[in-house]
Amino acid sequence: MVKDKVVLVTGAGRGIGRDIALMMAAHGAKVVVNDLGGSEKGDGEDRSPALEVVAEIREAGGEAVANPDSVADFEAARAMVEQAVEEFGRIDVVVNNAGILRDVIFHKMTEADWDTVVGVHLKGSFNVASAAAQHFRAQQSGAFIHMTSTSGLVGNVGQANYAAAKLGIVGLSKSIAMDMQRFNVTSNCISPFAWSRLIGTIPITDEASKARVEKLQQMTPAKIAPLAVYLASEAGRGVSGQIFAVRHNELFLMSQSRPLRSVQRSDGWTPETIADHAMPAFEPHFFALERSAEVFSWDPV
Repeated sequence: MVKDKVVLVTGAGRGIGRDIALMMAAHGAKVVVNDLGGSEKGDGEDRSPALEVVAEIREAGGEAVANPDSVADFEAARAMVEQAVEEFGRIDVVVNNAGILRDVIFHKMTEADWDTVVGVHLKGSFNVASAAAQHFRAQQSGAFIHMTSTSGLVGNVGQANYAAAKLGIVGLSKSIAMDMQRFNVTSNCISPFAWSRLIGTIPITDEASKARVEKLQQMTPAKIAPLAVYLASEAGRGVSGQIFAVRHNELFLMSQSRPLRSVQRSDGWTPETIADHAMPAFEPHFFALERSAEVFSWDPV
């Protein structure tokens, strides 16, 4: 479905990114495998994960090159896109998958915890998308696929940095979809449920968290790749500005913010009338403070 397309997958040395890179190559794409090779918290560097994925693709008869740079670096992001163009002649698809976790309850979260996570997820997605956008505009085609999370779409405890970045990516994707529609460029989000080394950092503190982890372990990263390949393909060109979730064998089209209820007073509002009129009308429609696991409460199927 993506034969001869040139695809840059960030964070492709392990987990979800690795399986996306492998499936893109299996369907005929030429792949730039980006991975800094750091820890799940963003520390350190290791070129071997990206090189191993490249070797696996080549052994299967595909074409791939490795890139070891950080998406959080604006110039490095531009260089990885230019590497794709130099190696394969063009760039057709960007999969913004690179990510890290620094989970901590909000009142203990440091500035470094915030900046590092937002820098990789949100700024990194902007950096790579911005670099590719100029090529997409010139060639009048292209596809962006960004990874979001139900941590931002729904909510989770101890992930304010990650949730904010992931919900920011939704806004970024929608803006790209609208701004670049005239150039036949699509932009969509995937919210993956999959067991990976990032999810493997979830602390097991009680029977409920143990049960949650056991459910997550059933959902392999390979389950995410088919949707990414579809969105990258010619068959997916009519789909843009959407948010999808993948949970084992389930696909979801996620909602986007729209008005739920309105109230109006011709004489305007005061704090007192808001208390007496507006909030009682709104209250039945309030969203509960639910975690992702409470909304997706059934076992993966």
